[in-house]
Amino acid sequence: MEALAISSGETILIVSLLAVPVAAASFAVGARNALRQIGRGPLSIDEDPPARPDPAGAEGQRVREAELRQLLEGKAYRQARRGEPALDVDAELERLVGGGAGRPRVRTDDALRAEVRALVIARNERRVRMGREPLDVEAEVERQLDELL
Repeated sequence: MEALAISSGETILIVSLLAVPVAAASFAVGARNALRQIGRGPLSIDEDPPARPDPAGAEGQRVREAELRQLLEGKAYRQARRGEPALDVDAELERLVGGGAGRPRVRTDDALRAEVRALVIARNERRVRMGREPLDVEAEVERQLDELL
């Protein structure tokens, strides 16, 4: 009986003929999956936006305070580099947050208050012309400033 002899060229040809279809099939499957992912991600229109903590909730307050602290630390660092007096980050954060009251205590200046008052008065005049009940000017000014700040 004669031994079956395969030359190296025939071996390469056989391996190539077996490997090419397997490689083509795996490429087709991988390419199809890759094409499906184009345009997908957390910012795409079809996806729900990533969950963010409620700004009024406890987690939102912690995130807000952490971001304020980072901003204040950066400000203190820049002031120290310029040779200015160092900013007390904790005291400034306490002043802005207002002892955990929820929102920063921002003092409104008289010009802003006067501008909001003028807008409320103009709105009241329009309401009266339309036959509606006028709003309480002081209460509306406070409400508008609370929303604004």
